[in-house]
Amino acid sequence: MRIIGLTGGIAAGKSTVSRRWAEHGAVVVDADRLARDAVAPGTPGLAKVAERFGSGVIAADGSLDRPALGAVVFADPAARKDLEAITHPEVWRLAQQAFDAADPDATVVYDVPLLAEATADRPLHFDAVVVVDAPAAQRVERLVEHRGMSRAEAERRIGAQTSDAERLALADHVVDATGTLEETLRSADEVWARLVG
Repeated sequence: MRIIGLTGGIAAGKSTVSRRWAEHGAVVVDADRLARDAVAPGTPGLAKVAERFGSGVIAADGSLDRPALGAVVFADPAARKDLEAITHPEVWRLAQQAFDAADPDATVVYDVPLLAEATADRPLHFDAVVVVDAPAAQRVERLVEHRGMSRAEAERRIGAQTSDAERLALADHVVDATGTLEETLRSADEVWARLVG
């Protein structure tokens, strides 16, 4: 089994690449989905989040109120670090379970937006790390245009993540996502061919 770490800043095009690679036969393990599972109602993760951030981040139905939590953690770097300390170990535990369940001959793609942040305290080992790259200014435009964020919110979200330079320093391969969708897919295909060749 080969495990590929796939990362990129918000709105870089990482999900587009992971979907493309799934079409090529990759087993995709989505860290965003695992992050939701880690703080689902009734989990120790959600209890820890409520203990740290208070009842204001818990919705009336007992689930996590993501917008309320986001408003706190994207405005306060210390709060974001506290949240990551709760969620990252649990997400990694769930990821390991998914890796163990995959076919031993599979190429597993761990689709993880916060790879650099998750590995800051504890290195994670992959057969290769791929960064989907697009400049921050372009990603701001994508967030405003496609996700309806205000420019200030988009800039805050991007500013809260690891810098492009720090992310690229982890890369064994880079998918260029600065062009059209077709150009991004072509770059993704070229990198995939190198990974499995």
